[in-house]
Amino acid sequence: MRAVVTGGAGFLGSHLCARLLDEGWQVVSVDSLLTGSDANLEGLRDRPGFDALHADVSRGLSVGGEIDWVFHFASPASPPDYLRNPIATLDVGSLGTRNALELARAKGAGFYLASTSEVYGDPQVHPQPESYWGNVNPVGPRSVYDEAKRFAEALTMGYHREHGVPVRIVRIFNTYGPRMRRGDGRAVPTFIEQALAGEPLTVHGDGSQTRSLCFVDDLIEGIWRLLNAPVTGPVNVGNPEEVTIRELAERIVAATGSASELTFVDRPVDDPEQRCPDISFARSATGWEPRVSLDEGLRHTVAWAAAAWAAAVG
Repeated sequence: MRAVVTGGAGFLGSHLCARLLDEGWQVVSVDSLLTGSDANLEGLRDRPGFDALHADVSRGLSVGGEIDWVFHFASPASPPDYLRNPIATLDVGSLGTRNALELARAKGAGFYLASTSEVYGDPQVHPQPESYWGNVNPVGPRSVYDEAKRFAEALTMGYHREHGVPVRIVRIFNTYGPRMRRGDGRAVPTFIEQALAGEPLTVHGDGSQTRSLCFVDDLIEGIWRLLNAPVTGPVNVGNPEEVTIRELAERIVAATGSASELTFVDRPVDDPEQRCPDISFARSATGWEPRVSLDEGLRHTVAWAAAAWAAAVG
């Protein structure tokens, strides 16, 4: 089997490339490196069957040879990244998705879309099942990501219905783990960086808003199982264990052994109050559920960050 992974040098994309290689696949990573990093591919470049292309999928996508699946994981994913790059985010969700789908159609391949829990916006249904259509502000600052992913889902289903392209759609909830970028801007890497530096942890609002955090190994297992399940999706993949942002900050302080205190800043516009997946469909369709507890996952992530970020500074 041979796969193309757009965004393959990103946090999730690089973990997916590694899993596919472990399963005996050949893998072509395609990444513009807007938010991805060559460092994420260091352990992959020397592995048999791996190739990496530096290219922007929004400008076109050409890969020679036979292809079995195109995994479209390219996109800025953290709020600071997509707020800095609004047009690029909309482009990769629209033009990039179209180009990746055209490659899949031309090669007779399947297409796997990495969508997001952000399609639910600031949800009024809790936890969020796949049947919920969401509560998204279509012109707010976060809409460049939310609506790009919603459009990508619609385009994916359009190709499935009109051209018969086999598809999978996974709605990924908050994920963390090794290879998260320093300065990424999301809560876990931000809190870890601040705690390791002995700085105050900046909590938005009073920290009572909740998130559901899935360790990356669990997430990739869910993605793999969905690939091999007879379903199209969308399918929620995430950890239904809810935690407040304040509690998350406190757990990271404990995991790092830091003396950092918490400081409170204004909430961003349209910041969701709650985020928690209903994973009933994933359980029934694939037998998947997360295994790694938040405390265990944070220990792994802190250990990786302490070593990797210190080495980068050195």
